[in-house]
Amino acid sequence: MKEKKSNQKEYREAEERKPPSAKVIHDAIFKEAISELSRSSSALFWSGLAAGLSMGFSMISEGLLKAYLPDADWSFLVSNLGYSVGFIIVIMGKQQLFTENTLTPILPLLEKKSYSMLLNVLRLWGIVLVANLVGAAVVAYVAAHTEVFDPHVQKAFAEIGSTAMEPAFETTLLRGIFAGWLIALIVWLIPYEKTTGLWVIMILSYIIGIGHFSHVIAGSVETFTLAFMNQAGWWSVLGNYTLPALIGNIIGGVMIVAGINHAQVKADN
Repeated sequence: MKEKKSNQKEYREAEERKPPSAKVIHDAIFKEAISELSRSSSALFWSGLAAGLSMGFSMISEGLLKAYLPDADWSFLVSNLGYSVGFIIVIMGKQQLFTENTLTPILPLLEKKSYSMLLNVLRLWGIVLVANLVGAAVVAYVAAHTEVFDPHVQKAFAEIGSTAMEPAFETTLLRGIFAGWLIALIVWLIPYEKTTGLWVIMILSYIIGIGHFSHVIAGSVETFTLAFMNQAGWWSVLGNYTLPALIGNIIGGVMIVAGINHAQVKADN
């Protein structure tokens, strides 16, 4: 009898420690998506604006580290630790970031392929993207046109923006696919890694930073700052960075993560 109870206890402990299945994670994100899709447009906008402003701390943190670190080969690896700050604030704070929404609301759309659902997803996308970019522009303006930051820190901001603007359209797009892929993976992993969620965000967003992968919002803060400093034209910034990064992020999040993981769950069912 004691042996049977012991076996039952061990079985329960094993079940508790077993990682959740893809379906469990899928269902958790699905429920969150339904809640997000039911939010009012004004609620989405204000949350998206907060996220756009918060993402400015990625450039600010990286720029501050870059400005005060010595000019050495290894300093790039340290300064990019700052790139994770904006993502940590936004994701842990449950603010609306466009690239998170390349996964979350897509799952209900893949489950219920209807015109009304598509319109609702596009509503969420449009509001959040505009709000994120407005927030990014506000931070960029402050960084470029006020004395909040010392001149040598502003110089670091300009260098970060120039680096983002260097690649050709197709390269930025391809790098955007990797960024969208990684951000969507963060969203996929967070429901499982509740106790280590901070590390998941930090590590995967750090990879985006050191890989120069193009994130439409974080990168727009950087390139908008360059435009406000009159070191790049607005059409060049929007056409050669924001647009290809946006396309790449959507492909990486929707097709690679949302599509494949949804297909996996459907196949299991």
